[in-house]
Amino acid sequence: MQRGPWRSSQRQEVSSSRSPRDGKRYRYTNPDESYVFMGFGKSLKKRSSTDDFFPLNLVALNQPHSGDMMGLDIADRMCYEQSKAMGLDPNYRAFISSHSQDLVHTVYPGLRETLPVTNLRGDVMFRNWRSIFNGDGGPMDARIPIYSFDGRDVLADPFWPQKSIWHGSTSRGLRVVDKHCETWRADHVSVTGQSSSLTSGLLLGQQTRSCSNQYIVLCIENNKNL
Repeated sequence: MQRGPWRSSQRQEVSSSRSPRDGKRYRYTNPDESYVFMGFGKSLKKRSSTDDFFPLNLVALNQPHSGDMMGLDIADRMCYEQSKAMGLDPNYRAFISSHSQDLVHTVYPGLRETLPVTNLRGDVMFRNWRSIFNGDGGPMDARIPIYSFDGRDVLADPFWPQKSIWHGSTSRGLRVVDKHCETWRADHVSVTGQSSSLTSGLLLGQQTRSCSNQYIVLCIENNKNL
Protein backbone atom coordinates (compact mmCIF):
# COMPACT_ATOMS: atom_id res chain seq x y z
CA MET A 1 0.00 0.00 0.00
CA GLN A 2 1.42 3.33 -1.07
CA ARG A 3 0.92 6.66 0.69
CA GLY A 4 1.98 10.00 -0.73
CA PRO A 5 5.19 10.32 -2.76
CA TRP A 6 7.30 7.95 -0.62
CA ARG A 7 7.44 4.37 -1.83
CA SER A 8 8.74 1.34 0.00
CA SER A 9 10.97 0.53 -2.94
CA GLN A 10 12.71 3.86 -2.43
CA ARG A 11 13.59 3.19 1.21
CA GLN A 12 17.21 2.40 1.96
CA GLU A 13 18.44 1.38 5.37
CA VAL A 14 21.56 3.32 6.27
CA SER A 15 22.18 2.05 9.80
CA SER A 16 22.26 -1.41 11.35
CA SER A 17 20.56 -0.39 14.62
CA ARG A 18 17.56 -2.55 15.46
CA SER A 19 15.28 -0.13 17.26
CA PRO A 20 13.99 3.40 16.61
CA ARG A 21 15.32 4.46 19.99
CA ASP A 22 18.78 3.38 18.80
CA GLY A 23 18.54 5.79 15.87
CA LYS A 24 17.79 3.41 12.99
CA ARG A 25 17.70 5.62 9.91
CA TYR A 26 16.05 5.28 6.53
CA ARG A 27 16.38 7.35 3.39
CA TYR A 28 13.26 8.25 1.41
CA THR A 29 12.95 10.17 -1.82
CA ASN A 30 9.94 11.14 -3.86
CA PRO A 31 10.02 10.32 -7.60
CA ASP A 32 11.76 13.49 -8.73
CA GLU A 33 14.13 13.33 -5.73
CA SER A 34 13.30 16.90 -4.71
CA TYR A 35 12.85 15.71 -1.13
CA VAL A 36 14.95 13.46 1.03
CA PHE A 37 13.81 12.13 4.38
CA MET A 38 16.42 10.70 6.73
CA GLY A 39 14.31 8.54 9.08
CA PHE A 40 14.29 8.69 12.86
CA GLY A 41 15.14 12.08 14.31
CA LYS A 42 16.22 13.61 11.00
CA SER A 43 14.65 16.07 8.62
CA LEU A 44 12.80 15.96 5.35
CA LYS A 45 14.88 18.33 3.27
CA LYS A 46 13.85 20.12 0.11
CA ARG A 47 16.86 20.09 -2.16
CA SER A 48 15.79 23.08 -4.20
CA SER A 49 15.86 25.51 -1.28
CA THR A 50 17.43 26.08 2.08
CA ASP A 51 14.18 25.26 3.92
CA ASP A 52 13.98 22.14 6.09
CA PHE A 53 10.82 20.04 6.42
CA PHE A 54 10.11 17.64 9.26
CA PRO A 55 7.55 14.83 9.61
CA LEU A 56 5.00 14.64 12.41
CA ASN A 57 5.60 11.55 14.55
CA LEU A 58 2.70 9.40 15.74
CA VAL A 59 3.83 7.49 18.84
CA ALA A 60 2.20 5.37 21.56
CA LEU A 61 2.54 5.88 25.29
CA ASN A 62 4.71 3.28 26.98
CA GLN A 63 1.79 1.53 28.65
CA PRO A 64 -1.90 0.82 27.94
CA HIS A 65 -4.60 2.84 29.71
CA SER A 66 -8.21 2.50 30.69
CA GLY A 67 -10.58 5.37 29.98
CA ASP A 68 -9.48 6.97 33.23
CA MET A 69 -6.42 8.99 32.26
CA MET A 70 -7.24 11.65 34.87
CA GLY A 71 -8.40 13.96 32.09
CA LEU A 72 -7.10 15.31 28.80
CA ASP A 73 -4.50 17.55 30.44
CA ILE A 74 -2.84 14.58 32.16
CA ALA A 75 -2.94 12.56 28.92
CA ASP A 76 -1.20 15.45 27.16
CA ARG A 77 1.28 15.63 30.03
CA MET A 78 2.17 11.96 29.66
CA CYS A 79 2.87 12.51 25.96
CA TYR A 80 5.05 15.50 26.82
CA GLU A 81 7.01 13.73 29.57
CA GLN A 82 7.63 10.49 27.71
CA SER A 83 8.80 12.25 24.55
CA LYS A 84 11.12 14.46 26.58
CA ALA A 85 12.52 11.43 28.44
CA MET A 86 13.53 9.89 25.11
CA GLY A 87 15.32 13.05 23.96
CA LEU A 88 12.62 14.06 21.47
CA ASP A 89 11.23 17.55 21.13
CA PRO A 90 8.37 17.50 23.69
CA ASN A 91 5.75 18.83 21.27
CA TYR A 92 3.36 15.91 21.68
CA ARG A 93 -0.31 15.83 22.61
CA ALA A 94 -2.72 12.97 23.12
CA PHE A 95 -4.41 11.62 19.98
CA ILE A 96 -7.90 11.94 21.48
CA SER A 97 -10.95 14.17 21.40
CA SER A 98 -12.63 15.33 24.58
CA HIS A 99 -15.55 17.55 25.56
CA SER A 100 -13.40 20.62 24.93
CA GLN A 101 -11.22 19.48 22.00
CA ASP A 102 -11.66 18.00 18.53
CA LEU A 103 -8.81 15.70 17.56
CA VAL A 104 -8.60 17.15 14.05
CA HIS A 105 -7.55 20.51 15.51
CA THR A 106 -4.74 19.14 17.69
CA VAL A 107 -1.94 19.86 15.19
CA TYR A 108 -0.80 23.43 14.58
CA PRO A 109 -2.77 24.82 11.56
CA GLY A 110 0.28 25.57 9.43
CA LEU A 111 1.45 21.95 9.58
CA ARG A 112 -1.80 20.08 8.89
CA GLU A 113 -1.40 19.80 5.13
CA THR A 114 2.34 20.17 4.57
CA LEU A 115 4.06 17.38 6.53
CA PRO A 116 3.81 13.58 6.37
CA VAL A 117 2.79 11.63 9.48
CA THR A 118 5.34 8.94 10.34
CA ASN A 119 6.17 6.41 13.02
CA LEU A 120 9.35 6.78 15.08
CA ARG A 121 11.40 4.88 12.51
CA GLY A 122 10.37 7.31 9.80
CA ASP A 123 7.93 5.07 7.92
CA VAL A 124 5.29 7.27 6.31
CA MET A 125 1.85 6.36 7.63
CA PHE A 126 -0.20 9.22 6.15
CA ARG A 127 0.46 11.82 3.47
CA ASN A 128 -0.38 14.59 5.93
CA TRP A 129 -2.46 15.23 9.05
CA ARG A 130 -5.58 16.22 7.14
CA SER A 131 -5.59 12.98 5.14
CA ILE A 132 -6.40 11.01 8.30
CA PHE A 133 -9.78 12.75 8.60
CA ASN A 134 -11.35 12.24 5.17
CA GLY A 135 -14.22 10.27 6.69
CA ASP A 136 -12.92 6.86 5.63
CA GLY A 137 -11.55 5.92 9.05
CA GLY A 138 -7.89 6.62 8.31
CA PRO A 139 -6.81 3.40 6.51
CA MET A 140 -3.33 2.26 7.54
CA ASP A 141 -0.74 0.01 5.93
CA ALA A 142 -0.67 -3.08 8.16
CA ARG A 143 3.03 -3.54 7.39
CA ILE A 144 3.98 -0.27 9.12
CA PRO A 145 4.49 -0.65 12.89
CA ILE A 146 3.40 1.84 15.52
CA TYR A 147 6.11 2.31 18.13
CA SER A 148 5.91 3.40 21.74
CA PHE A 149 8.24 6.10 22.99
CA ASP A 150 10.56 3.40 24.37
CA GLY A 151 10.75 1.70 20.97
CA ARG A 152 8.32 -1.25 21.20
CA ASP A 153 5.96 -2.26 18.40
CA VAL A 154 2.58 -2.01 20.13
CA LEU A 155 0.86 -4.25 17.59
CA ALA A 156 3.35 -7.07 18.17
CA ASP A 157 4.28 -6.63 21.83
CA PRO A 158 2.13 -8.66 24.31
CA PHE A 159 2.41 -5.83 26.84
CA TRP A 160 -0.54 -4.38 24.87
CA PRO A 161 -2.87 -7.42 24.74
CA GLN A 162 -5.75 -5.39 23.30
CA LYS A 163 -4.79 -3.89 19.94
CA SER A 164 -7.19 -0.99 20.07
CA ILE A 165 -6.75 2.73 20.69
CA TRP A 166 -8.89 5.28 22.47
CA HIS A 167 -9.74 8.33 20.35
CA GLY A 168 -13.21 9.65 21.30
CA SER A 169 -13.74 10.93 17.76
CA THR A 170 -15.81 10.64 14.62
CA SER A 171 -14.09 9.52 11.42
CA ARG A 172 -13.57 13.22 10.68
CA GLY A 173 -11.80 13.87 13.97
CA LEU A 174 -14.66 15.61 15.76
CA ARG A 175 -15.60 14.83 19.38
CA VAL A 176 -18.30 12.19 19.92
CA VAL A 177 -20.70 13.44 22.60
CA ASP A 178 -20.75 11.17 25.67
CA LYS A 179 -18.17 8.80 24.16
CA HIS A 180 -15.06 10.09 25.91
CA CYS A 181 -15.17 8.11 29.18
CA GLU A 182 -16.55 11.10 31.05
CA THR A 183 -13.79 13.41 29.81
CA TRP A 184 -11.25 10.57 30.16
CA ARG A 185 -11.79 10.30 33.90
CA ALA A 186 -13.83 7.08 34.14
CA ASP A 187 -12.99 3.40 33.92
CA HIS A 188 -16.33 1.93 35.01
CA VAL A 189 -17.61 -0.95 32.93
CA SER A 190 -20.92 0.85 32.25
CA VAL A 191 -19.26 3.99 30.81
CA THR A 192 -18.19 3.98 27.16
CA GLY A 193 -15.63 5.64 24.90
CA GLN A 194 -15.03 5.72 21.17
CA SER A 195 -12.17 3.48 20.05
CA SER A 196 -10.65 1.76 17.04
CA SER A 197 -9.33 -1.75 16.64
CA LEU A 198 -6.02 -1.34 14.80
CA THR A 199 -6.31 -4.91 13.51
CA SER A 200 -9.17 -3.61 11.35
CA GLY A 201 -6.64 -1.49 9.46
CA LEU A 202 -8.26 1.78 10.51
CA LEU A 203 -6.82 4.43 12.79
CA LEU A 204 -10.25 6.00 13.36
CA GLY A 205 -12.55 2.99 13.33
CA GLN A 206 -15.84 3.55 15.14
CA GLN A 207 -16.19 1.06 17.97
CA THR A 208 -17.89 2.07 21.22
CA ARG A 209 -16.32 0.13 24.09
CA SER A 210 -16.38 0.01 27.88
CA CYS A 211 -13.97 2.42 29.53
CA SER A 212 -12.71 -0.45 31.69
CA ASN A 213 -10.66 -1.71 28.73
CA GLN A 214 -6.90 -1.15 28.74
CA TYR A 215 -6.14 0.26 25.30
CA ILE A 216 -3.25 1.87 23.45
CA VAL A 217 -3.04 5.65 23.75
CA LEU A 218 -1.35 7.50 20.90
CA CYS A 219 0.41 10.85 20.89
CA ILE A 220 0.85 13.14 17.89
CA GLU A 221 3.59 15.69 17.42
CA ASN A 222 1.56 18.87 17.04
CA ASN A 223 4.31 21.43 16.36
CA LYS A 224 7.96 21.56 15.27
CA ASN A 225 10.92 23.38 16.76
CA LEU A 226 12.39 24.75 13.54
